[in-house]
This record gives sequence, C-alpha cells and structure tokens, in this order.
Amino acid sequence: MQAAARAKEPFVVVPSHGLGEGALRAAGAGKATSVFPDSVAVSTALRSRPLSATRPTSFGRTAVGDMFGADYTVSVEFYDLLQAETDRRSAKRRFAEAAGHARHGILDIGAGTGIVTETLLTASAAPIHAVEPAAPMRAALLSRLAGLGADQRARVTLHPEPIERAGLEEVADLAIASNIIACLDPATRRLTWQAVSRALLPGGLLLFDPPPTELPTGREKVGRLGPVRVGPDLYGADITREPDAGIVRMVFTYHVERDGRVLRQQRETFELYPASTSEIGAELEAQGLQVVHAPSAGLLAARRPAR
Repeated sequence: MQAAARAKEPFVVVPSHGLGEGALRAAGAGKATSVFPDSVAVSTALRSRPLSATRPTSFGRTAVGDMFGADYTVSVEFYDLLQAETDRRSAKRRFAEAAGHARHGILDIGAGTGIVTETLLTASAAPIHAVEPAAPMRAALLSRLAGLGADQRARVTLHPEPIERAGLEEVADLAIASNIIACLDPATRRLTWQAVSRALLPGGLLLFDPPPTELPTGREKVGRLGPVRVGPDLYGADITREPDAGIVRMVFTYHVERDGRVLRQQRETFELYPASTSEIGAELEAQGLQVVHAPSAGLLAARRPAR
C-alpha cells in the first residue's frame, strides 16, 4: 500500500495500491465511473488488513509498515486474476506518455504486483525505483519481473520500505503514485509529499490519484469483480464501502465457486482517508511542489520547480 487500490469493471480496490480501477467502476451501473465523488479508482496499492483486526490508535505509515506481514495476504491471490487487465489498460492510458518523456529515472510509489511498473518499463528507457513495503505484493512483483527480459529487470531497483524511509534524493524526473494516496492517513500523506519532493529532480513531475473528497452516507454496495474462470471454478469479488469514524472502509469479499456452490470465501478491508482538493494542494505546496494541470482526466499533478 504502496493498494489501494485496483479495479473494476467493476472497479475495485485490491491490495497494492488497494482498490482496483475495475472494482470502483462497477459502482456506476456498468459505466466506467468512480465510486468516489470527484475521484478515480483507488488502486493496487490500498493498504489493507484482515477484517478481524482492530484499528490501532495511530494508523500512520509507521503502523502500516509494521503490519505489512499481514497486508494483502488475502487479496494478493486474487488481485492479478481479477484486476490486472483493467489496471494495465488504465496505466497505459494515464502514465505511458509521461513515462516516455522521463530521462533520468521514474519513481513508482506503491508498486503492488508490478502492473504499473511493467508499463513504465515498456514506455521508457529510464531506470525505475519501485517502492513496495508489503511482502505479499513484492512477491507478486518479483514474479512479474522474473518473466521479463534481463535488460528490463536491470533497470528496476526495488525498495521494500515506505517511500519516506527509502532515502531517495533527486533520482527521478517522474513520480507515479497509482491508487495509493487515498490509503494514507493525513500525517503519512504529508510525509509522502516530503519524500517525493526530495526524490524528484528539479522540474520533476508527480502524477497521482486523488483521495475521495467525502464520506458515503451509509453502507453501500460498490460493485463486483469477475467472474473469471479457472478450470471448473469461477473467481470473483463483491465490494462494499461504508463510513467509519471519518474514513471510508472498503470491504472485499472474495469467493470461489464450482457448479454453483461456494468452495471458499474470504474478506479483506481497506481504509481510505478523504481529503479535499484544496487540502491536498496546500499539503503539496508546503513541501515545495507546485500543483499543475494533469495530463489525464482523474489524476492530480504537481511539479518540483526548476532551479
């Protein structure tokens, strides 16, 4: 989570970044509309935790990082099967052109299972810094990299800690945060902007999905992912969201069916932190990042001023 994160057709948040774009879209009665007002799919990188877990008093990035041993342990099994194709199309549409202009390096914050990372590798010849603290997602990311050519793998540096602990200084002229910012509490989000500002070269660009701007009024069914057939079995997920003490709680219920019978069912939750566009803008400017026009609808953008 570096999660929320990814998808639907429905658009859902599956761990990575979190909500998958497909799952989120499912909320729009079949249309590719977001489940969150004024926002886009929250992705692969959503930070998650088991449904039975209790929320810690402080849920900052430090706490999240300490929990990564459990993050995505449910969702990682289903993520690529249910969301990869939707996320790949979205990544190409939103990030490929900007990646093609990167010359020095690209920062992939919350790389998840590597769908965006692979897109960036294809679109650019620049080195990639892939940041992914969650061990289950890193395992999927490394499996994806294993299937690529040695020349592409040589351009990827994997950072297994949160961005604010990675110690990156002026390594990239482009930073991507796909489906992750919504999963960060305000304190962690501000630390993330600070780390991104340090990691970008002067003139460097940041592209990211904005968090939701408001809470839902009650528990709502967001949509469904799948079904996707594997042999005799059908894999799918149902997604709901609800307000909970100032945050949006997304619940993914995964199920595997055979001959109309449910073989197994598992759930995982993701927490999203609403913030207004003006609030996000003020946080970015406080870290020396200037809000600029985003090249793709549904994204926000900021740039580190050139010297």
